[in-house]
Amino acid sequence: MTTPEQPQHFDLTLGHLLTAAGIVDNAAALLVRHTYKPDGLRGPADITFNKVLAYTREQNLKGKFPADPPSLWLTFIADGGRRSRFVTAYENHGLVDAPDHIPWRRAQEHRWFDLRQSDLLASLRDRLVVEWTSDTINWAKSGRTAEAMRVVEIADPEAVVFPGYDRFVIDYPTLQAVIDDSRYASWRTALAAVQGIYLIADKKTGKLYVGKADGSERFLGRWTSYARDGHGGNVLLKELATADATHPQDYVFSILRVFDPTTPTAEVDAAESHFKAALLSRTHGYNRN
Repeated sequence: MTTPEQPQHFDLTLGHLLTAAGIVDNAAALLVRHTYKPDGLRGPADITFNKVLAYTREQNLKGKFPADPPSLWLTFIADGGRRSRFVTAYENHGLVDAPDHIPWRRAQEHRWFDLRQSDLLASLRDRLVVEWTSDTINWAKSGRTAEAMRVVEIADPEAVVFPGYDRFVIDYPTLQAVIDDSRYASWRTALAAVQGIYLIADKKTGKLYVGKADGSERFLGRWTSYARDGHGGNVLLKELATADATHPQDYVFSILRVFDPTTPTAEVDAAESHFKAALLSRTHGYNRN
């Protein structure tokens, strides 16, 4: 008498996801798990692009961190017990000098890496939760351990409500999410429906850039270019991005005025010139004309 075959049990692991993403050798990756602590990332409010990057790129020489870490880093945050939530991936471009504001002793005891955000697993940021291996005290692991890290959860993306044109203010990482993330589908619809005048403010320098999104591009088309390369083809912004690939991370995008798609080009151009003059973006900002 034959018995029906029992269905085989299958655990999805982080290794499976890396293979699907095109990572042939998991050893080429480093897994980093942060925990909340008073002298580091203190809580969920600190899980921002700039704070996580600053905290991750600085490593203690006396710690367990590898002397020659690989080119790909996958960063996680402790999420209770062994649960570890994926934050983002970085490309490691090697050692750099300590920032100028760092005290001498700290600069002697630590090292800094040139980390640049990677698009690897970008759609799973803040959604993917894996079970860290039992020795959670070991917060930096070779990517080989990814093959055994069980995927606990991949949360459904939660839709983000469009704030309205008159309250639209977002940073650059959010702009990138707006262009690619399914949670921002309603935003893309709204931005593709109108043309208008926008402002880019540089948090690092305080300088402003006034631009227009008109014709068939509208806001969505114009800002997609910025999300892809950080400069949208603007000559001066391109120079800044070429000199420092992380510079666009300091940009804040907002909408100054919205126009119906049928508005004549001359009217849109006049509004752009008005805001350039009013905000002094030609003499003290990033506008060259």
